[in-house]
Amino acid sequence: MRRLAGALLLIVAAVTTAIAAEPIADFIRRHWATPIPAQGPPPAGWSALESALAPEACGTCHPVQYADWRTSVHATSMGPGIAGQLAEMEAAHRGSTLECRTCHAPLAEQSPLTRTRSGLVANRSFDPALGGRGVVCAGCHVRGHQRFGPPRRDGSLASASPRAKLPHRGVTRTPAFLSSEFCRGCHQFTPAGFALNGKLLQDTYAEWQASRFAREGVQCQDCHMPDRRHLWRGIHDPAMVASGVEITVTPDGPSLTAGRDFAVTLEVRNTRVGHAFPTYVTPRVLLRGELVDAAGPVAGSRREVVVAREVALDLSRELSDTRLGPGQSARLAYSGRVERPDVRLRLTVVVEPDAFYTAFFETLLAQGAGRGEAEIREALEATRRSPFTLFEREIAFGGPAVGRVPGPTPDRSPRRRREGRSRRAVRRRGAR
Repeated sequence: MRRLAGALLLIVAAVTTAIAAEPIADFIRRHWATPIPAQGPPPAGWSALESALAPEACGTCHPVQYADWRTSVHATSMGPGIAGQLAEMEAAHRGSTLECRTCHAPLAEQSPLTRTRSGLVANRSFDPALGGRGVVCAGCHVRGHQRFGPPRRDGSLASASPRAKLPHRGVTRTPAFLSSEFCRGCHQFTPAGFALNGKLLQDTYAEWQASRFAREGVQCQDCHMPDRRHLWRGIHDPAMVASGVEITVTPDGPSLTAGRDFAVTLEVRNTRVGHAFPTYVTPRVLLRGELVDAAGPVAGSRREVVVAREVALDLSRELSDTRLGPGQSARLAYSGRVERPDVRLRLTVVVEPDAFYTAFFETLLAQGAGRGEAEIREALEATRRSPFTLFEREIAFGGPAVGRVPGPTPDRSPRRRREGRSRRAVRRRGAR
């Protein structure tokens, strides 16, 4: 028996070495082959904790990663908006949701049905407690009860101790977990995937691949998993969005003059987003300018520029695409004349992370959401709470600027300071 156990450990070690040495593309192709097979019976002698696939089990030894995951979009990828749609889809066409689950709940143990050569059958591996948990830890890290993960921070791959003595026989480490290609399967449609106006609906990986960030070796994980945190922050997070764009107002003075013509430009530039901003069809970013007085916004004064890829609610056509690729800008030019000194010009940048979903869920409920109605109503309320103001500035007419919501830092570069000094010098020479 000892010889057999020793031989088994040698096989595991050989397989581990081969995996660590294989090309990243080959590992990812095998790791993300779908559908992911059921884990099967756990190895003999494993504890219930070692065999478990629930995120809480992983959190026993990895509390920081578990705490991060709980706040992430991966944890809610089977939230009420998706669950409500899938409930009605499944009622109308049995098995029609399997493809959706490939990314939203990727483990075999998360699906009540499985497809065989003879058709759809009940999934014997299905765990109802796991089904609605979204992209759980095991979705990325466990195959056949074997654990996989990134290299240590020093780049090493080998276990520090014999794997037989480690919980769940240790982990097989591979640099694939640090590569953007690891994220590709769920964040990039295939060339034959669903497209509108000749553009894939989900094209994030290709957008990154064509950017300077790919050429410079900046990976998805560098921005969305900084310091290896399992946060996956994106368009819903104000700090994350602010870190990726630069917002400027020109001219950058504190006030304008009542009774004179004026022209102000609000600009948003994609400086650190490694793909289109925003990348998907659900968010919308608004550059907005309007006049306000003590009573509030002045009627008829609002002007907006939309940054989004807007599509019909039934996904039948693309309506517009004004998204910003890396290095691109959107500008709102606001000009006119104001006679009253009590009026101010308010400039804002508003992010609506779920703009499409808000309209879609409203329409779905109006038409009848069927079995998923309760979940869709819950999801709709969440989308209505998601918009946030990324930037706000008010410019007075004849007085100092009034208030400011913290946004990206204005340009205080040496070049800007030199230009400011040059303009002041010209004005002084003219005054002489």
